[in-house]
Amino acid sequence: MNNIAQIISTGTVQAFLELRANKLRTFLSLLGITIGIFCIIAVLTVLDSLKNNIRTDMASLGSDILYVGRWPWMDDGGDYKWWEYWRRPGMTPMDVKAIQALVPDAATVTLCLSNNGMTLKYDKNEVSSVTGYAVLGGFDKVQNIEIAQGRYLNPSELDGSSNTAVLGDQVAQSLFPGSISPVGKSVSFLGTKFIVVGVLKNMGQNMTGFDFDNSVIFPYYMAASLLNVRSLDYDPQLAVKAGSDKNLDEVKYEVEGVLRRTRKVRPGQPDDFAINQLSQVSEKIESFFGTVDVVGWFIGGFSLLVGAFGIANIMFVTVKERTRVIGLKKAIGARRASIMWEFLLEAIVLCLIGGLMGIAIVLLLGLVLTYGVGFHVTLSLSNFFIGIFVSIFVGVLSGYIPARSASRMDPVVAIRTN
Repeated sequence: MNNIAQIISTGTVQAFLELRANKLRTFLSLLGITIGIFCIIAVLTVLDSLKNNIRTDMASLGSDILYVGRWPWMDDGGDYKWWEYWRRPGMTPMDVKAIQALVPDAATVTLCLSNNGMTLKYDKNEVSSVTGYAVLGGFDKVQNIEIAQGRYLNPSELDGSSNTAVLGDQVAQSLFPGSISPVGKSVSFLGTKFIVVGVLKNMGQNMTGFDFDNSVIFPYYMAASLLNVRSLDYDPQLAVKAGSDKNLDEVKYEVEGVLRRTRKVRPGQPDDFAINQLSQVSEKIESFFGTVDVVGWFIGGFSLLVGAFGIANIMFVTVKERTRVIGLKKAIGARRASIMWEFLLEAIVLCLIGGLMGIAIVLLLGLVLTYGVGFHVTLSLSNFFIGIFVSIFVGVLSGYIPARSASRMDPVVAIRTN
């Protein structure tokens, strides 16, 4: 045990002495290891963080919701037939009522019409490129709407053509700067004045494309009185939330049957609507992540290969510089294994230093992304140990041949070497 500890300590000390004695040479050789480990761990960390963020979004949005509209989120493996999808009839309140009446496993059914590029005005303040969401009842249950000021639209407002609205956080701050409360004030859009009854909390954009910070929510029937909601320019979407403990695939099958009957789609004809769910997005993203993961390992592997040659070069030079010392050690009884482990451990320590440098860069960039950009990045313990393991593996790979050649030296020849 003492002998092993001595070999480890000697190899570690020699590695640091090599690093200190030849700073530039060692640093340039370690650069390949650093870049390689950085590429691999950065890709793994960003992908894991993306997956965690997406799972969090899916949990908040609910994985038990169907979104029904003209456009499918994903193609069916062939061409994306946008010219056919564009001509489909939009969803209507009649579709909502049919599902509510005929699909008992559906807990909530609502309708949302998005209107992009709206302009809102209050007094002399104006904000453009706002997304309007004209909705029916239940939208707040499907999208987990949170109110910062005032209240949400009540059932009587949603069931009638009420000129009331809820503003997104960003829109409210633009129209009502300072400490002015928007609640009770009148804002103008679509050529009509709306009374603000509430302001949303800062929520950001979610996976289904809803950007509530830069939005205004108002009743669907009010929008229907001001806009041609059946125009091909709009794509009203149904959102169907399955009841607790209900199978989403069964609900999807029932919704499809009801809509085909309501919209008079003949047997054998394709659906004139698309039923989407978040699992489609997550499956596509998982496939994309797998590709990026392979690319990261591929790029990192090349960098590690270059780094391994650099470390091997250092070790060959080190063996040559210490040839007489190796001969003396062998002359006084040092075993081949101890000589070999001494140089092998030195290569491993050098690779570990490079690997830790790469991991440190990932940590720093993670902090920048988390606190500077708002994208939460976390280096997991498993990815940290992957970086350590790969560093050790490269150290063994690059140090084995030089260490083996050192251990096989003839002591007499080594001592006589100048």
